[in-house]
Amino acid sequence: MTSLELSKEDNLKGEEEECTNDGTVDFYGMPANRANTGKWLAAITLLLNQGLATLAFFGVGVNLVLFLTRVLHQNNAEAANNVSIWTGTVYIFSLFGAFLSDSYWGRFKSCAIFQVIYVTGLVLLSLATQLYLLKPKGCGDRKTLCGEHSNMEISLFYISVYMIALGYGGYQPNIATFGADQFDERDPREKPSKVAFFSYFYLSLNLGSLFSNTVLDYFEDDGMWALGFWASAASSFAGLVFFLGGSAKYRHFRCSGNPITRFSQVIVAASKRWRIEPSEKEDVFYEGNDESSKAAGRKMLHTDGFKFLDRAALITSKELDNEKQNRNPWRLCSISQVEEVKCILRLLPIWLCTILYSVVFTQMASIFVEQGDAMKTTIGNFRIPPASMSAFDILSVASLVFLYRQVIDPLVKKFKMIKGEAQGITQLQRMGIGLVIAVMAMLSAAIVECYRLKYAKEDCPHCEGSSSLSIFWQVPQYSLIGASEVFMYVGQLEFFNEQAPDGLKSFGSALCMTSISLGNYVSSLIVSVVMKISTTDNMSGWIPGNLNKGHLDRFYFLLAGLTILDLVAYIACAKWYKGIKHGEMIVEIKEDKYEV
Repeated sequence: MTSLELSKEDNLKGEEEECTNDGTVDFYGMPANRANTGKWLAAITLLLNQGLATLAFFGVGVNLVLFLTRVLHQNNAEAANNVSIWTGTVYIFSLFGAFLSDSYWGRFKSCAIFQVIYVTGLVLLSLATQLYLLKPKGCGDRKTLCGEHSNMEISLFYISVYMIALGYGGYQPNIATFGADQFDERDPREKPSKVAFFSYFYLSLNLGSLFSNTVLDYFEDDGMWALGFWASAASSFAGLVFFLGGSAKYRHFRCSGNPITRFSQVIVAASKRWRIEPSEKEDVFYEGNDESSKAAGRKMLHTDGFKFLDRAALITSKELDNEKQNRNPWRLCSISQVEEVKCILRLLPIWLCTILYSVVFTQMASIFVEQGDAMKTTIGNFRIPPASMSAFDILSVASLVFLYRQVIDPLVKKFKMIKGEAQGITQLQRMGIGLVIAVMAMLSAAIVECYRLKYAKEDCPHCEGSSSLSIFWQVPQYSLIGASEVFMYVGQLEFFNEQAPDGLKSFGSALCMTSISLGNYVSSLIVSVVMKISTTDNMSGWIPGNLNKGHLDRFYFLLAGLTILDLVAYIACAKWYKGIKHGEMIVEIKEDKYEV
């Protein structure tokens, strides 16, 4: 071999070492340089973006129910229903955003487009509030109601808030996955950072909402709605500037195409070949050598289970003889394509078990606040807004994220290494711990309610401090919810991102958001059923307008019992679950450039 050839070979090896191993590319579509792209510099930019966007979102959402009652003259039931629908819609839009990201746009483009929609919605809401909705001037506080509004003004309000829902919902799952993309999981030096990113992502989300739940909450509650909404708009715009400013440093994965088509092909092919008996020999499965096999980035190895679907990838003797002819993707699919469908089917039972946890989580923004409002909320002449108690949830999340990363996880890893196990607390184990802590939170809330009733004034329907028990007795239940979030939601983000196929990573993050959405709907259903059953025979029910005449403690005990049943089902699903199995990396190169 000549010296020139040796020099070329050394240069190629040097380039390979400088580039990432996971197939990511830079802004210009070239292989991502390890030193100049991604890692914590890019990830911190995205964390700042997430914190500012969350601040803006909760700046609108935290007091939206008060805005509807004070400014738009809706009654409590109508306002609560509209807020529930709006909140649920936000997270439903996350599936839409994930679909566009995984299929066509890619995560960077999706995040940018949805953030522009988000900022536009916030600016429109701020303008509509300042120019049209706050009339007469100074209305919207605790004392002064606003005047009547035209249909055009109300329509403008709803257009703006649902633009916010679309923008934030479509952006949220993509920013989480895009942040994880900045670390090469095939590099042992970067892989631990990828796992840690989700903890800090959830922390930034909570720190962003802390400012909204304290400072903006105070101004909006005092009637300064336009100021609060303009602050949210400014925060979202600053987040967008941060996001675009880091464009040159980001790493990107290419889109995988429409997953609905790939899934449909597997189902149709398996149905057409139902007479063919599946085989245990992997060499009879079609490995694929075209676009369908490259959709997910890495080949997926065959796994047991869902054997009916294996028929879609079985190669018959006739197909072996005609191997060179064009393949019909609706009659024969690659084994990676089949495993992609299997993977999603395996994730669904785990995901379904997280919905009831979200029911518990949503109580913090509704029933917990009503309970706190019926307690002693004053210290001297200062009144503590019951909704501000969620600050203890955020502080619990912040402290436990650091405690888990720096103390708990390293100690468990050392203990397991003594037993010959390399891994610390697994993601599935963490989610199970989150469910256990959620049970403890509901029991704590129930016990507090028992004592609140003990010191309650039954003849005081809605007066301030209708129980002499201090609102600070709620601190344990808020703190336990925060601790459960670190184990459940952070573990959930890590789990779905790791176990989702390469072409559906944003969809994995969207599943977390969707469980919160369905948790809101299931919570409303449970409350409706409980009230219908408990209000028979002229009884006031468990959750009446005057909590002193109800039994909110029984509702909490009911949720604790349901969560225990959910935990049992979750353990069964976790034991049944089989993790994803990857083969070698598939990277498509065209004209010396990688496609994003």
